[in-house]
Amino acid sequence: MVVDAQLGQFGDLLFESALGVYVLAMILHAVEHALLRRPARAEESAREPVGAAVGGGTTRTADVTDAPGSTPAGTAPPRSRAERFGRMGVSLTVLGFALHLAMLVVRGFAAQRVPWGNMYEFTAAICLVAVGAWLVVLRRRPELRRLGVFVLLPVIILMFLAGTVLYTQTAPVVPALRSYWLAIHVSAAVIASGILLLAGVSSVLYLLRAAHENTPTRLAWAARLPGADVLDRVAYRATALAFPIWTFAVITGAIWAEAAWGRYWGWDPKETTALVAWVVYACYLHARSTAGWRGRRAAVINVVGFAVMVFNLFFVNLVVTGLHSYAGVG
Repeated sequence: MVVDAQLGQFGDLLFESALGVYVLAMILHAVEHALLRRPARAEESAREPVGAAVGGGTTRTADVTDAPGSTPAGTAPPRSRAERFGRMGVSLTVLGFALHLAMLVVRGFAAQRVPWGNMYEFTAAICLVAVGAWLVVLRRRPELRRLGVFVLLPVIILMFLAGTVLYTQTAPVVPALRSYWLAIHVSAAVIASGILLLAGVSSVLYLLRAAHENTPTRLAWAARLPGADVLDRVAYRATALAFPIWTFAVITGAIWAEAAWGRYWGWDPKETTALVAWVVYACYLHARSTAGWRGRRAAVINVVGFAVMVFNLFFVNLVVTGLHSYAGVG
């Protein structure tokens, strides 16, 4: 199998470009988040007198672009600075997604295989799915745009680690992975992991937002987040979508194991951790639909599931020795 090294280098350039664009998008979303005002404060500012005519006793109302009803009827409300920064952040996220997708396509053509045969490519593919899932959520719920900084932050961290610690030059996969199951089993794991990343971030933000709602003096910045019920729904729907895909990944992994090693299950560290993650997410979906477990308890379970996925991605692949030691780091 001939590898096109020059095309592989171009793919690395696309990866670096996508990462740079994501960083710029996250900065714009951070500015948007900083410019957002809590609704109560915005309404108070809209009613606050900011000046008086000398001797006339008249006052005027402050112009608050974020306050509802501040524009005449029949005219489109002017976009606030926060919205402008947020829209620019979304535009850059879309650009980064396109560069990111092009990177994986180029990498696949350079290596003449599916582009998730090592940890570098696998992590990059997970981040691509996470960003894609985020853009789908934005398409359906544009008002959630303020979450962009929190979604892009873990993506950027993972991509930075992929491009430094986990980087591997374009090369054929090891003989054990030269199977059509690589395209079936690993692609399912990639899709599920990317969507579950979005679900995990949503549950973490839910816990922070709920803590602020219970004690308004704590975590004042969390008031800019969407309501806890909205974050809870995003986490639940993302997990409900990813769970059957993860189930399919576990099942196809067992079938591939039987074809490669002559047994369906051997309690290999990777297999065991994948099963633990499956059990945790099953418990979350059950808890989410059970009275008394909704809300904070269910969100904690979802965060635990996300932590297990991260543990499975890094510790099991890089530290523990097993039959799945195909990280290809170096």
